[in-house]
Amino acid sequence: MRGRASALGGATILNAVATWKGSAMGIDLRTWAEVELEEGGRVKGDLPGVDTRLIERSAELVLEHFGQECGGVVRTRSEIPLASGLKSSSAAANATVLATLDALGESMDPLEATRLGVEAARWAGVTITGAFDDACASMLGGVVVTDNRRMALLKRETMDAEVLLLVPPEKIFSSETDVLRSRLIAPLADVVYDLAMNGDYGRAMTLNGLIYCSALGRSPEPILIALEAGARGASLSGTGPSYAALLDGDCDYLEGAWGGLGGRVIRTRVNNQGANSE
Repeated sequence: MRGRASALGGATILNAVATWKGSAMGIDLRTWAEVELEEGGRVKGDLPGVDTRLIERSAELVLEHFGQECGGVVRTRSEIPLASGLKSSSAAANATVLATLDALGESMDPLEATRLGVEAARWAGVTITGAFDDACASMLGGVVVTDNRRMALLKRETMDAEVLLLVPPEKIFSSETDVLRSRLIAPLADVVYDLAMNGDYGRAMTLNGLIYCSALGRSPEPILIALEAGARGASLSGTGPSYAALLDGDCDYLEGAWGGLGGRVIRTRVNNQGANSE
């Protein structure tokens, strides 16, 4: 029994750490998963030198849901930079859940499948809030707004826009975030939430980026450079270190400007199609 699937990376519009309300957009970078099931044994991740607890637990939860006592192997590959705030964990969990469903020949409501991945992420300790916003963006594509405490999808819509990413060489794990400092900015995060619910995603991103850069000690310079280059909005993605900019047109000027800051610049766009079995 073999299954394959892929899921999207994402970029932040509203980080949910301060208030549990979050917003993110799916982007056209993917993680692919392959699951091979067999009778007996346990599920093992085949990724040498990498912590595989998240993908193993994602597969196990699907098997438990359908009452299957199987073992097997999970393999993933990704074009999403790891530990960079671009939703690599959500993509890995979602892709593994869908690949396991594919291997079983079963189907599941997309939000129910997303919640299994979030449960696995919480179990593995790779998230603070459960990252339901990130997981929904990865699974459904487009732009989402969520209540992560209730694991409720409040809004989803499509968007046609270019996205430019600045990915510094350092890695930051979400579980290491200073939650107390982040929650000091909750009143401003509420303003970002209102902007996102009203569809003003550019201003929501920018305000989110500025307040979280302040709380977490990140430089706001990439955001200001993006605005100067004509971006609709720009933000720290997740808790960093990456930045994302939303553009309606040419990316060349900003790509050059960000290129001078060090790190990798990636061109992509909002993906409205979401995750899928391969």
